[in-house]
Amino acid sequence: MRLIFLLMLLIVPLKGPKMTGSLDIPAATLHGIDVSHHQKNIDWKTVARRHDVQFAFVKATEGGDFKDSLFAENWGMLQELGIRRGAYHFFRPNGSGYQQAQHFLQTVTLSPGDLAPVLDLETTDNVPKAVMLEQARVWLQTIERNLNVQPIIYTNQDFYERHLAGVFDNYPLWIARYSDKMPELGRDKKWQFWQYSDKGAVDGIKNCVDINIFWGTPSMLDRYCWFPAEGLPQPLEAGVAP
Repeated sequence: MRLIFLLMLLIVPLKGPKMTGSLDIPAATLHGIDVSHHQKNIDWKTVARRHDVQFAFVKATEGGDFKDSLFAENWGMLQELGIRRGAYHFFRPNGSGYQQAQHFLQTVTLSPGDLAPVLDLETTDNVPKAVMLEQARVWLQTIERNLNVQPIIYTNQDFYERHLAGVFDNYPLWIARYSDKMPELGRDKKWQFWQYSDKGAVDGIKNCVDINIFWGTPSMLDRYCWFPAEGLPQPLEAGVAP
């Protein structure tokens, strides 16, 4: 029997109705969603009232000049409602990593406790792998130098295995695998966030939405967030429950 079902006895009820498409998972797990303009205008107050959403990632930028049309609205409402928020950049390997990092930094203003910036890596744009990896490295290093926090890398399991395995192993990882079976990455690499469905139904959001988990507690999640002062939570060694 798959591990996720062996753990069903440990579950606790969510506040309000479950998000359709969610797994039955242990209590020491945080539930989250990620959105962009594709979800249209979101009624975040209904989301917060009806569901136990403990974090949300929102699309901020793409390439060197695209800004998500609903980023500012989503970003502001999440802060107003006290939902832990994170911003992601959809990376275009055929463009400058430095320019894309600057574009993100000019668009997103972090507040203490926000999740670290996310680099969404899921296409090569038909450029050589070495070029893609080098420009991605420039983006990651530029963000880290400017904000003094390690970015999170988002990708799907297939793209990770074909292009990223063994390359950025020191960065926190957010993996998409639409299954009731957890991602298995090999090389003892472990993930921090798992996007397990793109068919979630959430009150307050008209279209389907991606559903995610972070396997840990709120204090553990702090370690993947941005804080301006030194001495606050530092990144844990990557890991999920065995």
